[in-house]
Formats: sequence, structure tokens, C-alpha cells
Amino acid sequence: MKTRPLLYTYRRCPYAMRARMALLQASVGFDAYEIALRDKPVEMLTISPKGTVPVLVLPDGLVIEESLDIMRWAFEGRDQGGWWQRADTPTSRALIALNDGPFKQQLDLYKYPERLEETDPAFHRDQAVSCLLQPLEQQLAIEPYLGGHEPCAADLAIFPFVRQFRAVDLGWFDAQPLKATQQWLQGWLQCELFKACMKKLPSGLCLQF
Repeated sequence: MKTRPLLYTYRRCPYAMRARMALLQASVGFDAYEIALRDKPVEMLTISPKGTVPVLVLPDGLVIEESLDIMRWAFEGRDQGGWWQRADTPTSRALIALNDGPFKQQLDLYKYPERLEETDPAFHRDQAVSCLLQPLEQQLAIEPYLGGHEPCAADLAIFPFVRQFRAVDLGWFDAQPLKATQQWLQGWLQCELFKACMKKLPSGLCLQF
């Protein structure tokens, strides 16, 4: 009988990253299984045929397959700091929808232009800036976090994807007129929560967090 949640994860996946950060911030003890993309565990595919991470298996057998649902579950009943409550605003919900929808689509085409013939990475890069980073910049220019003066679950939900976008071309990103977003991103990159989230796990082994 399992007594702790089991998270199937992949260290560099932004969806899995935000799930891990939420679980850690909510002080949820869990076991993490680092998958190998080319050799996904049969157990995970059996309970979640979609084959993507994160997947959270609760001790009672309930399976949560979407990262935002995992975040919501992590903070449910454990949100004394108000992380989920501060994220539950029209502005934050709209930014998360932009992040998970059009921004992620443009990010993938920018990072992996070979996926679509005759595509222009610079075009998709600029589209990504227009659809999310400019609205994000406007919001962060007003207050340092999406939760206001304190961080919230919306910051955790969006940060890993902005990190991935920047990593495609660090010099280009850092030269853009996105001062508030750049400061916000650097703050998350340097925080202890992110460092704990990015702890390296041996592939195919289950370790406790």
C-alpha cells in the first residue's frame, strides 16, 4: 500500500517542473520517478496512456494527469500562504491560458523549427513575445509578482515556459526591452524552490522529496 503520492516526472519538462514546484511549495511529501523519454515505464503508460508527464498517482489510486490539476491539488487544503488564492484572478487566469495555448505553440515552433517545413523561427519568436511576454511585462511592471507583492501559483505555472523560451537564445532574450520580466525570471532562477525542484534524479529510479 502506497502512503505517499508518486509523481512521474522529467526534469526539463516545464509542465513537470511547475507540478514539482507546487508540491514542494505546498510541503507535500512525494516520491518522484524520473522517466526516460525513449523508455517510458509500462506502469505509467498503463495508468496514463497519453504518455506525457507529469502524472501524479495518489495513495488511494486516484490519477491526476494534468499539471495545473496537480498544482490545484497540491495547494488544496494546504494553502496557508495563499498561493492558489492569489492566482485565482481574471488577469492570472488569462495569462496562464495564453501561456498554455498560443505561447506554447509559438515556443515549440521557435525552439523546434524542423517540426514545420518552411517556417521562420524569428517569426514565431516574435509572435511568442507579442502573445504573452508583452502582456506579462505590463503586469510585472506594476507589481513584482503575478500575485502582487507576493508570489503565487500563476508565477509557478508560467515561469518554466519563459525560462525555456529564454534558453533558446540567451543573448537575444536578455537584450530585449522586457526589464520587469527579466528581473522576475532571474529571481525565480535563483530561488531555493527552483533549485530544489531541479534536483537531479537518476533515470528509472524513484526518490523521495
